[in-house]
Parts: sequence; C-alpha cells; structure tokens
Amino acid sequence: MSTAAYPATDRSVGPLDQPGFWRAPFSRYTFRQFGYALSGLPMAVLGFSLVVPLFCAGLGLSLTMLGLPVLALLLAVARGLGAAERLRIRTLIGEELPAPSAVVVRREGVWGRITARLADPPGWKAVLHQFAMLPWAILSFTLSITFFCLGWALALFPVYQWVFRHYTSWGGYRVADWRDSNGVQHVYELTSPWQIAGVCALGLVILFLTPQLVRGLNGINRFAARALLSADD
Repeated sequence: MSTAAYPATDRSVGPLDQPGFWRAPFSRYTFRQFGYALSGLPMAVLGFSLVVPLFCAGLGLSLTMLGLPVLALLLAVARGLGAAERLRIRTLIGEELPAPSAVVVRREGVWGRITARLADPPGWKAVLHQFAMLPWAILSFTLSITFFCLGWALALFPVYQWVFRHYTSWGGYRVADWRDSNGVQHVYELTSPWQIAGVCALGLVILFLTPQLVRGLNGINRFAARALLSADD
C-alpha cells in the first residue's frame, strides 16, 4: 500500500492541510475533525446496541452448543463495525489504519468456521472496542458540539444583540433576574459596548481553542482504533 496515498500517522491529510492556530476555526480540516467527533456517537450507539445483545445471548447460551454460533456472529459483526470505523477515520481524518489479518479457517465445514471465529483475537479486540468507546463517544460528542456552538454564539453576539432590545422588554441580553429576600429585584443585562465586546472576546477565545479540543478528543479515538482495530506492527 502506498504511503503517499495514506500515510500512517496523524499527519496523513498532509502538512499543508493542517491549519495554524489562527486559521483553524475556519478550515476544512477542522470541520472534518468536528464531523468525525459528531458521527462517532451514532456509530458507537449502533455498535453497542448490536454487540451487547449478541454477547449476552451467546454467553447465556454458552452452556449449550447454541451459544457458539451466536458468539461467532458477534465476532463477525464486531469485525464489520471495526472496518466501518477504519473507513470513517480514513474518510474524515485521512489516516489509513491497516486491517487485521483475515480469519484463518483450519477445518472445513460450519463448525470449522465457527471455531475459527471464536479463536480470532482481532474479533475479540473489536468487541472490546465497541464496549469501551460508547462512554467516550458520548463525552466527545457533548464537549465538541457544546464548545463549537458556544464559541460561535458568543463570538457573533455583537451581530444579533440588538434583537433583545427590539423584540423583548429587555434593555439587552438578560444574564440574571432574581428577587432577594427583601423583595428587591436584581436584573443584570448586557447593554454597554464594553460588555458586548467582552462577550465577543470570550467567544473568540472559545472559538480558537475548540479545534484543539476536538482534535485532542479525536486523538483518543484514533489511539483506541490503532490499538484494537488495526493490524499489529
């Protein structure tokens, strides 16, 4: 396989495609990283919902011969999910992960294929990947979309802050509104240019740090995929 087409490192999309700090929030590279983080949750939910019932059914039926075909199916499904994850990494991040070796069938017949599946270490590693990555996918999805939306919303606050004055009874965006024990109403609204500029500045800080956060979160996914879904070096 040509290393020019699919380098096996984190720089596989090409050095020129990895933007600098100031260009990162607006680059195609960052949006691909963001897409990888968001698509990870439905993929993890799908994998977990397939692997857990098959594993429990196979384990429950393991006292009989019926459990062995179910476990073999589990390993086949896990390998397929692992292939889908490697494809997702290659498509969105540009890193090529070599596929593990194929299952070696040493005996002919149905039971030969079943026992070959059951003795397949890459298949069991793929099962472990589906178990382990769902909590991380939830965390990665939540942090990525929260910081991405928050950064843009705050950075663009000067553009839409007039809406609150024109279409509500507020003097500006209302941050707090409460009545103390003495019955005094306390209202805090963002009305002055300095307050609006401060919100925008905070949004820009979050906006420029978000690509680094998303890339770090995705790095854990890539590490897990290299360890559990890729061929050993």
